[in-house]
Amino acid sequence: MDEQKRAQFKKVLREIKNLPDHILASKLLKLVNSAFYGFPQRISSLNSAIILLGFNVIKSLIISASIFEVMESQDVELWEHSLGCAVVCNVLARHLGVKDPEEISTAGLIHDIGKVAIKMELPKEYEMITELSLEKKISRLEAEREVLGLDHAEVGSWLAKSWNLPNKLVEPIACHHDPHLAKAEQQASAIVHFANIMIRGLGYGHAGDIWVPPLNNKAWKLLGLAPADIDPLLREIEEKLWDVKGFSLDIQTGQEGAA
Repeated sequence: MDEQKRAQFKKVLREIKNLPDHILASKLLKLVNSAFYGFPQRISSLNSAIILLGFNVIKSLIISASIFEVMESQDVELWEHSLGCAVVCNVLARHLGVKDPEEISTAGLIHDIGKVAIKMELPKEYEMITELSLEKKISRLEAEREVLGLDHAEVGSWLAKSWNLPNKLVEPIACHHDPHLAKAEQQASAIVHFANIMIRGLGYGHAGDIWVPPLNNKAWKLLGLAPADIDPLLREIEEKLWDVKGFSLDIQTGQEGAA
């Protein structure tokens, strides 16, 4: 990424860091208690959240809460897509017996932070990307590359590195469309890749794109799923999505009340 674009996206970091602590705490606890983590008891303090989830996840969730605070008036459906992706990541990671599934869930939650940054900092180019995608009937990813010479995955990975997030989160953000490019976190990247496709296929929220991306064959093989696994996974995912949908609608209602 060239220096001019780096400077533009640094503004996102500054806006996020300027949010009041009580807003961050409120948003953070709301996220921790949402259905995609599925804790049986309600978590009422940040200390408890840190003990249960670990510092890396909490740090990432603080950023996620902050991003949502910045973008909530602009694109709730992208937020719903992100929550839905986190749900699928959590269910799939637990099914596969992945260590620290909460980190994979968090990677799913923030996998599209690059889209948020592009929309905030390059609004004209964002509209051009939308128009080009519809006109040429291509994915936003392809349109981003035509208009910007880069895509939201690259922007997101740069932001994640700027926040000093661990590689277990950086690589899935960078490689969620191309998980075979991951060096150390191929399984995590494959999970986020699969979750992104599944949640798009289910029509839950949207990622600013009318196209469902293709499933990478190497990612499918890496996950080691059998066709018989899909129906039980879908039942669990759909059950959790109802809870997350309620969480998202609660936020939208809060927005309307504040308007």
